[in-house]
Amino acid sequence: MNPNNPINPSSDTLLGAFFERTSGTGKDRPYLRYKIAHGEPYRDMSFAEFGARVREVFVGLARIGIQRGDRIAVVSESRPEWLISEFAALALGAIWVPMFPTLTAQQIEYIVNDCEAKLLIVSNDLQLGKAQKILGNCPSVRSLMMLNSETKLASSGNMPLIHFNAISSLEGTIPDFSAEAGKATNTDTVTIIYTSGTTGNPKGVMLSHGNIMANIEGALAAIPELTQDDIALSFLPLCHAFEHIAMHFFFYRGMSVAFAESSETVADNLIEIRPTVMTGVPRFYERVHARIMRMRDKLPPLRQRIFDWSLAVGGKNGLAFEGNAVPMLARLLHPIADTLALKKIRARTGGRIRFFVSGAAALPAEVGRAFAAFGLPIIEGYGLTEASPVLCVNPRPKLKWGTVGKPLHNLEIEIAEDGEILARGPNIMKGYYKQSEATQEMIDQAGWLHTGDIGTFDSDGYLRITDRKKHIFVSTGGKNIAPAPIESLLGESRFIDQIMLVGDKRPFCTALIVPDLDAMKEGGIAVGTDSSPEVLVADESVRTAIGAELDRLQRGIASYERVRRFMLLPEPFTIENGMMTPTLKIRRKAVEERYRELIDSMYQVRPSEAA
Repeated sequence: MNPNNPINPSSDTLLGAFFERTSGTGKDRPYLRYKIAHGEPYRDMSFAEFGARVREVFVGLARIGIQRGDRIAVVSESRPEWLISEFAALALGAIWVPMFPTLTAQQIEYIVNDCEAKLLIVSNDLQLGKAQKILGNCPSVRSLMMLNSETKLASSGNMPLIHFNAISSLEGTIPDFSAEAGKATNTDTVTIIYTSGTTGNPKGVMLSHGNIMANIEGALAAIPELTQDDIALSFLPLCHAFEHIAMHFFFYRGMSVAFAESSETVADNLIEIRPTVMTGVPRFYERVHARIMRMRDKLPPLRQRIFDWSLAVGGKNGLAFEGNAVPMLARLLHPIADTLALKKIRARTGGRIRFFVSGAAALPAEVGRAFAAFGLPIIEGYGLTEASPVLCVNPRPKLKWGTVGKPLHNLEIEIAEDGEILARGPNIMKGYYKQSEATQEMIDQAGWLHTGDIGTFDSDGYLRITDRKKHIFVSTGGKNIAPAPIESLLGESRFIDQIMLVGDKRPFCTALIVPDLDAMKEGGIAVGTDSSPEVLVADESVRTAIGAELDRLQRGIASYERVRRFMLLPEPFTIENGMMTPTLKIRRKAVEERYRELIDSMYQVRPSEAA
């Protein structure tokens, strides 16, 4: 078959978009921008070059025996080779199983064995070391491939290590790329994404070409202004369902995408790349906002007042992002405020951002308003892996802070009698891999996906998420309490970095709080910069400041929802200590187990309360 006359897969598969982008008009435009090493300039890879690399890896995968339906597991940070290998797998009809590079060897072993992966791909020596520990317990794995070209680790066992750059040079027949890719149908499984889960073993979510293409179509209608002239900066892991599908969306639109070197270098990479759009999670935007406000606190008094005035003017102009009228005086004063402060903030993002996109968790309304005041609107959406993943998007130019927007046009959302959000449409997953009972629990006979989230629609049709169904507390007084809105409210304090409410089957609410010690030091509350976190959280001035913040922020909520007691923690909740999932959600049960004695102590009767 003539490779110059390919059999194009149907347009409702990801491979149809692949042929269009890598062989059609615009194929010589830059697609990926990346760095080989820190400090080096960014390199460009065109769509055509990307396509050529995919074809090379396709040949190598076929020669090591990968066939249609085989699972390929990958443990890697975001990089071009990740995407190249994925598209090569899709052309063969293999199924892509991405994993977070933060997973332990035991967690990787579980997923590899559950999906029965035939090939395990790792990125570097760190991941290779994990792989070498578990391969003896993974009978399905026939090949091991490494994306880095060099390793300091000696090969172990009987399984040779294949290097990414050498895979196409393996001996064997040359399969026909176009013929194999042309076999793709929209019902074929593209990927199995294992949900991180806050309890128990993860489940493998099976998503098809049709699921993902339907989600791209819905998102495109919701955010039509993105074009091939846009450039995105990617820093979330590609194994994150939100970022994974976002990359397919960017590819479908013909956009350029630059990889941030790491989460620590995002600030520098923003200035280098000057992107027009970027995806992120609420925690990222919260930290950026907190950093800007700490910078404000370091300014001399006069400049603080100028900053505050500029921000107030920016806030009134930010009403335009909500589809509301901007006061005439605010419009007239905006160029001055922009010159004095707001433009300088935008310059730290490269100066070209048209909007940010936020997903994976609820974005605090005050953070959304603050970014709008800077002239950096955040489009918040909502979804879950089982929905490929987007269900709702805040529409421009009428964003509504505190909501996740409106449902995509090609799906349905209803609220069940108990308040649970239900979704139905072509984007809903095929099911959980090898778990039919769990699938039936998640998707009912009418095709409704039970999200596990509690929410309501407002009068304008915007969806507001109130909490996770399983996280609703029932106090010993019989009151139903949703912790997420309270945590979001109290998290508005610049002195609170992280907070988790406790109160299920308890007489009142308490909280475990990780204070923002940097903000406190800069505010003159916690002195002694050499003190350890353990010493600082025991400082009475720190406790007093946190208590005052709770009193201030809780005035407008019901008495049974208020935090009556709290404990300060010196260690943040992180992925590394097992207190957060890879998608940055707090593992409530893990936190409660670790701090059970501390929690119990908050419910002990104190002498002053004794009868």
